[in-house]
Amino acid sequence: MEGGGGIPLETLTEESQSRHVLPASFEANSLQKSNWGFLLTGLVSGTLVAVYAVATPFITPALRKVCLPFVPATTKQIENVVKMLRCRRGSLVDIGSGDGRIVIAAAKEGFTAVGYELNPWLVWYSRYRAWREGVHGSAKFYISDLWKVTFSQYSNVVIFGVPQMMLQLEKKLELELDDDARVIACRFPFPHWTPDHVTGEGIDTVWAYDASTFRGREKRPTSMHFQPPIQA
Repeated sequence: MEGGGGIPLETLTEESQSRHVLPASFEANSLQKSNWGFLLTGLVSGTLVAVYAVATPFITPALRKVCLPFVPATTKQIENVVKMLRCRRGSLVDIGSGDGRIVIAAAKEGFTAVGYELNPWLVWYSRYRAWREGVHGSAKFYISDLWKVTFSQYSNVVIFGVPQMMLQLEKKLELELDDDARVIACRFPFPHWTPDHVTGEGIDTVWAYDASTFRGREKRPTSMHFQPPIQA
């Protein structure tokens, strides 16, 4: 059959259908764009998750009321801490041990040294450094909040503190440490204690406090006095 214009009906039907069929190249381009969209979305999501996983341990401590920001110790600061440890014995703890520099240096000096750090990434890195330096047997690192740790078992305490925490930490250590313990403060001194020794200048200054002194129980050398016999 033909239409009124003399055009076969089959031809009109084919032309009508061809208007509704998309070219194959257009469908392929649309599919490719869709795949790129899914890939880009996946990459962005994965990047955000990775950034969150890495950054959270660094950001979370900063959200606490009192925190220890990670600032690596300088070579001179480490030398001054080691100087304050001369002639000292017993175990050592670094409060907020960061990347483990102080603990590793103390272990090399023969101390059994422990570091407490809230950031797990820094703790894992410190353990790796201790293994690489060959002192992993005497240098240990733990993920912990310093306010939840009792320091009574340590004879030497090292702290790279900040001013807003020193008073609170001063009270904690005074309650927990034995009289023969020594506290070594770096960058900032304790507010009320009088240091027994000071070394370094500027940001490399290190203050050493003996527990017997800040408790007012300074040990004094005893001497024996000869008393002549009483004559009758």
